Amino acid sequence: MISNQIIQTSIDELRAITKVDLYVFDLDGLKVAATAEELTISREIIENFASSPADSQIVSGYHLLKILDEGEVAYVLIARGPSDDVYMVGKIAVSQIQNLIIAYKERFDRNNFFQNLILDNLLLVDIYNRAQKLHIEVEGMRIVYLIETKLEKDNSAMEMLRSLFSSQNGDYITAVDEKNIILIKSLEKDDPDVLERTAEMIVDMMNSEAMMNVRVAYGTVVKDLREVSKSYKEAMMALDVGKIFYAEKNVIAYATLGIGRLIYQLPVNLCRIFVQEIFGDNVPYDIDDETLTTINKFFENNLNVSETSRQLFIHRNTLVYRIEKIQKTTGLDLRTFDDALTFKIALMVVNYMKYLNSIQY
Repeated sequence: MISNQIIQTSIDELRAITKVDLYVFDLDGLKVAATAEELTISREIIENFASSPADSQIVSGYHLLKILDEGEVAYVLIARGPSDDVYMVGKIAVSQIQNLIIAYKERFDRNNFFQNLILDNLLLVDIYNRAQKLHIEVEGMRIVYLIETKLEKDNSAMEMLRSLFSSQNGDYITAVDEKNIILIKSLEKDDPDVLERTAEMIVDMMNSEAMMNVRVAYGTVVKDLREVSKSYKEAMMALDVGKIFYAEKNVIAYATLGIGRLIYQLPVNLCRIFVQEIFGDNVPYDIDDETLTTINKFFENNLNVSETSRQLFIHRNTLVYRIEKIQKTTGLDLRTFDDALTFKIALMVVNYMKYLNSIQY
């Protein structure tokens, strides 16, 4: 149902233009909104009018009108003022509030529709039928962004995103849990750079305007409404995989998960066996920051010793010493492609197992 504040704002605007005071009561005779404090009319009159067949009525110089919702009385509006056009102003107010009720119900229905859509709670025929009733395009490129706010029930973040992504442009904001906001974004073309910039813009806006440190993950582009749930599941996986293997990133795309996506789907027992085969009893659950930085930089530079030592501001022999130290511990020479690949995968599996242990306790 539409909020009392929305109704109050609507009649305040009309009062400022017409100088006619307006009052809105619910079916129990309780005041919902008003442009003036005093009104000498009994609750019984309002209740009797609401249950009568008349659409309007004059009582003690006040004009009473019914506000309908799908043919049923939702509110009673009272208009009073010095103008001869009081009744007409009242009719305008009724029309405006009824249109607001329709708009907010449609927004709620769309929200409900998209929640069920991404959770695969709708049959194929229901998707197309309800989309037609809600004036939602079935065909068209869309992508799902998942924004993790880390704050439960943060309505300010939701409203901020709604101000940025309008349903008039085919964008929809919803949520299915307390910490993640879902943006279903309509697209004109599938451009990876644009998708990335949109995610970065969300992160920057939330950080600068709402003082929130958010993470944004997104799936792949789909071309049919029924495939939106696929993009949502991909965004969910990207968010989880990003926390494990790319913790330093605030933006992660499903398409860039690489081998991390494969490891995420491996059975735990298989991971344990693999790590045991590679490291034996010396599983590197806690690698010191210096060694980890050296390894990552070495991999970033495609196993180039000279370039890595230059970027780390260390002597070439120092880097070689660190690499040989890892070789003595693990039996893997990171200067060779096969051993480097094995170590990289094994290290990612170790991180995955650490993550699983952390969520179990």
